[in-house]
This record gives sequence, structure tokens and C-alpha cells, in this order.
Amino acid sequence: MTNDPAGSGDGSANQNESAKRNEEGNTAGDGSGKILDSTTVLDLTTFVTGGFCSMMLANQGADVIKVERPGVGDDNRHSGPPFVSSEAASEYDGPGKTPAEGESPYFWTINYGKRSVELDLKTEGGREALYDLAREADVFVENFRPGTANRLGVDYDAIRERNPQVVYCSISAFGETGPWSRRPGYDLLVQGTSGIMSVTGPEDGEPAKVGLPQTDLITAMWAAFGIVSALLRRERTGESERVELGMLDAALPWLTKQAGKTFAGESPTRMGTKDPVLAPYQTYPTADGYLCVGCANRKLWNGLCKAIDRPELADDERFATNADRVSHMDELEGELSAVFRERPTDEWVSLLADEHGLPVGPVFDIEQALSNEQTEARGTVTDLDHPTAGSVPVIEHPLNFAHAESGFEDAPPLLGEDTGAVFREAGYDDEDIARLRDEGAIPDE
Repeated sequence: MTNDPAGSGDGSANQNESAKRNEEGNTAGDGSGKILDSTTVLDLTTFVTGGFCSMMLANQGADVIKVERPGVGDDNRHSGPPFVSSEAASEYDGPGKTPAEGESPYFWTINYGKRSVELDLKTEGGREALYDLAREADVFVENFRPGTANRLGVDYDAIRERNPQVVYCSISAFGETGPWSRRPGYDLLVQGTSGIMSVTGPEDGEPAKVGLPQTDLITAMWAAFGIVSALLRRERTGESERVELGMLDAALPWLTKQAGKTFAGESPTRMGTKDPVLAPYQTYPTADGYLCVGCANRKLWNGLCKAIDRPELADDERFATNADRVSHMDELEGELSAVFRERPTDEWVSLLADEHGLPVGPVFDIEQALSNEQTEARGTVTDLDHPTAGSVPVIEHPLNFAHAESGFEDAPPLLGEDTGAVFREAGYDDEDIARLRDEGAIPDE
């Protein structure tokens, strides 16, 4: 999303889980450290696009300094309900503040492993302090509406003047050129303008939004990829680089098969869980829920027909090839739905996936998706100590390297928790920090 400006745990739980994953062969963990160790990122973004992008960098070892508005912070700190608070909040007397309504779990999920600095960029002292941090940074990320960074004096040219080797990333809704460039934008709008909503939802239903902030996350991943690519280029050339992207541009390459149908002169439509070019490749109702079935090629289709004791379907000319099955998708759905309704989901999964090795699986709710035998075996969800919320859950990122480490070591920061520490690392003494407070660049403790 775009914006206009207006405590860490000790990480022991996550480190222990990381060691467990290493021992089990998911990563070698040979002590080589994290790939982005010694990389400093200044993150001036709010909400999801920049937040998830910089969190991906933090997971790989980057020191991400989140620059937030004094007293308010990232708007995502206030996204809810639900909010979470604990007895520890009333007893906490360290640096940093938590919102009056409590901590937002949504904020946690895009801000693990960062440090928070409160800084008013509308003050001269705040801008100069930011310049001091930028001089030592490797990466600068912002998602202001086009033109805002320039008005604030934190645009690419201003930062590059002070740091000639900086990698600067600008994220906006529609990019910095074109007739829509000045429009504000959020995930909802981009899901609409990208065509995603037109192919999402039941066949006879209205356009539907994907239940996740999908285009925010797509954009975040492109941005992180662009930043790492620019860092590699800088390693080779020693030159600064600017990465500029819009959410709409980021979403369009993900249309893939729907775009392919359009290129062939067809008009993709909403199909529920069906697929425009594969069959069977959808969910089917069972006796107690739903089953995902992805058996589109000849071998898998024949195996499915045999496993469900319907071998005649494999010989049915309507279903002989994948193209035939796509052309007769409604009839195929009727045949398979009648079969799958005969048993509960778990029985089908056991029979088809475990015994016959076919690509089928259940439809989980979010709680089941986060907590099941597979995610537990992989150490996907761990926890970290938070100064006011106690132990908070962490969804680990999926990259496991053979010769490098990865993973979160610190909980999401409280607002301004690291302001003093970050500026002292930048060479500020107590008198300098007091001057910033007097100028209104940072808030009183």
C-alpha cells in the first residue's frame, strides 16, 4: 500500500528451532552466517508492500531500521481488531511504546526482526538525522505517493548525494509514470485493476477479492528481489541503483494462464476453484468437507480413476485427454463429486495421497494450516519473546540454504524502541539526542 507521511526478545526460541531444522537436514547451518549480514536497510514504508519487503531482508540477516512517525508509527500498528495485550504491558518500563488499544498481530506478521526509530521528517532536524542514517545504509526503501519523497527531501537524488552507493527502492500503487501515477492505491484497487477480481469467485457470482492482501505481497516480493539484484550489481560495479515499481505492474505478470487465454483470443471468467486449462484441478465436496484434486495429466488421471474404483471414466471419450476434460468440465465435476461425497476428507487423503501417491489434499482453515503435522515437522511456526505481549507467534520464511543461515531472531519492535540505540550507533551522544528532542525531531521518552 502507498502512504503519505504525516523490544526485542533474545531470539532463543527461534534459534533453537533453527538448530533443530539444521539437524533435520532442511539447511546445513554450517556457521556461515546469514546472506545479508552487515547490510543496513532504512525502511520508511507503512502498511504491507514495503513492510513485507524489508521483513524478507531481515529474515536473511539485514539490519532493518524502521523509521516511523512520532507518537503514531506505521498505520498497520493500528490495524484491527483483534489487538493483543498482556500483563507485561503494564509492567514494561523500557524504551518504546505500544498503542493504547494493544499490539496488532497483523503488524507482527510484517515486522519481525526490525528495529524502530521515531523521527519527524517534516522538521529540519529530523531530515538531517535521517541523512546521517542514510550515509551508512546500504538500502533505502519508501512507498510514498509519487512526489512526496521529493517534497520531504528524501528522494533518490537527495539520498544518493549523501550516499553514492545506496540502493534506493520506490514502491507506489501505479508507478511514477502514466496517467494514474498520482492516484493513491491499495490492494483492493489493484486486485480490481489487475483483472484478478474478474477471475476470482464462483462462476455465477460477483467479482471477488482474494482473501489475502495478494497484490501487496506480490509487490513486496518483487521489491525484495529487485533490491537483492541491485545489491549484487553494486557488488560487481560499485554503483548506486534505484529500483522503481508499481503494484499494478507487479501484479500483471502473475496472471500467467489467464493472460495466456487472453493472448489466444479468449476471455477468462470466474470459475470457482476450477482451472481454465487443467482438469480435474479443483475442489470437490466430500462427506464432511472438501478435497483438492490435481490429477490433470494422463498418468495421474488414470491412477485416480483406478483408485476411486471408476476405471470406466478413464475410457470415457469425454475425458480421454486433458483438453477433453477441460471441454467437459461440468460433466467431469458431476461424476467426481458424486464419488467424493461418499467418504470424509481424511479417508480420501489417506487413500489417494498416502496409498496411491496422487496429488490430493484437504481444504484447511487458517488455524489448521498453521498447525498440522507437516508445519510442525518443518518448524514453520515458532515464537519469540515480545516485551509487552509476552510470547508471540512467528511464521518463518521458507528459504533453507545449504551453506547459510536464515530466520527471525527478534520480535516486532515497539514504536520507537530503538531510537536512542540507533542514533548512538550513528555517533550521536546524549547532547545530540537531547537536541533532536528539543527540535521536535524525536519525541520525549
